[in-house]
Amino acid sequence: MFRYNLKYEWISLVRSRWVQGLGLLLLALCLFAAHNGRQKVDKRQEDIAGAKAVVETGDSNMRLLLDSLEAGLPVAVPTWQYPDLPAVVGNYYPRLAAMPPAPLALVATGQSDLFTHYVEPTLREEAMLLNFTELSSPVQLLFGSFDLSFVLIYLLPLIVIAFTFDLLSAEREQGSLRLLATQPLRLVGWLLQKSALRFALLTVLLGVSLHLSLWSSGISLFGHWNEGVSQLLALSFAYLLFWFGLAFVVNLLGRSSAYNAISLLGGWVALVLLVPAVLNQTANTLYPVPSRARLVNDLRVMKAEADREQDAIMEEYLRDHPELAGMVTGGSANTDGYWQRYFAAQDIIKKRMQPLIEEYDGQLDRQQQWVQQLRVLSPALLLQDGLQEIAGTASRHYRDYRRQVVDFAGQWREFFLPLIFQDEKITPTVLMQLPEFRYREPEAGQHFGINLLLLMLYGSLLFGLGFGLYNRRRKEKLLLT
Repeated sequence: MFRYNLKYEWISLVRSRWVQGLGLLLLALCLFAAHNGRQKVDKRQEDIAGAKAVVETGDSNMRLLLDSLEAGLPVAVPTWQYPDLPAVVGNYYPRLAAMPPAPLALVATGQSDLFTHYVEPTLREEAMLLNFTELSSPVQLLFGSFDLSFVLIYLLPLIVIAFTFDLLSAEREQGSLRLLATQPLRLVGWLLQKSALRFALLTVLLGVSLHLSLWSSGISLFGHWNEGVSQLLALSFAYLLFWFGLAFVVNLLGRSSAYNAISLLGGWVALVLLVPAVLNQTANTLYPVPSRARLVNDLRVMKAEADREQDAIMEEYLRDHPELAGMVTGGSANTDGYWQRYFAAQDIIKKRMQPLIEEYDGQLDRQQQWVQQLRVLSPALLLQDGLQEIAGTASRHYRDYRRQVVDFAGQWREFFLPLIFQDEKITPTVLMQLPEFRYREPEAGQHFGINLLLLMLYGSLLFGLGFGLYNRRRKEKLLLT
């Protein structure tokens, strides 16, 4: 009986234009989402390449000017912009600190539309302080991005609901359920068979759609098995299993098709929309981030105070850095000691601003930890977290990138600081020793395994709940009426 049930269910599905249309719709959504994701990644790469070209052009011009100065030839730039001055090179010829996109960055936009992907650290640390704040893009925040993560998280459950909401109720409403009850099979087993067949069919359609969309976007799939692609498929299928499990339970309640559809849509609204929104608002309430405007204003006030107290600050700075005390020359290269006083003031400002910066960063970290810990309340959050890990666009990736850039900015500053205090000139030999930024991919997180395990566990628990619900009702006739 099991074989015949699957056979006729398969024939019914194959002949249904609804299933064919569903497959084409899923394919079109995935292709369009992958195309959008690829455009964002290409734009990101173009921006980085453009910034790199500007840096290379500047370096080329700097070397030409430096060669002319060494040869004693006249140059068409003011003396305070001569590239043989350490402060000029450190501020006007910085290195590019870029974060290239991950191989599967098109899968999930994540935080990539909020944070910058390249920075040019200079000797002015106040610029570095403001470069890592979130961009003000209310339109982008409102509408989000139509990428593969959007299709999988928001639209795939709706497709499952449309595919499964009337598995049992349609048979009852058509009058064929009583006839099925006369056969030697359990109603719950028959429903499980139908759900399994539809799950397998939708899994194949989703797998083909994802493969074609990634392949059309330039991601190689057949030369070698991409670990990221396998993780993407595993998370997607586990998420699919959860929604089939929820539909299985709702169908066993024995209500009408309309009731099933409303119940499943209500579950979609609660798990995909409400729970993430509530967690986000709760995090903002429990751990409010200090005002960015206050951060900028405090920085300006401290700079003004430092300008008025330059002599005292310089003395304090030299006491804290005795290795530089014997280097202060105040020569013309430093424009009468301007840069020496500037670095001394910056050091004091940094110390005074550190508590506020730590408070700002600490609150952001607490918000993210809160959401990470409670993401288990929503399968949508589990999938979103997993997809952003695969795409390299999660919050932790940008925190790690910021840390790397801040470390490099410190190296850049420490390289020029002795040269400025010694009033030395920049030579081609010194240029060859300039620090270079090398982006390092953060270590792979453990979130993928946890997210996949929880999604599969939730799906399995729902199917187990369905069997328990059926057994508690005991008599199948309660589902026939």
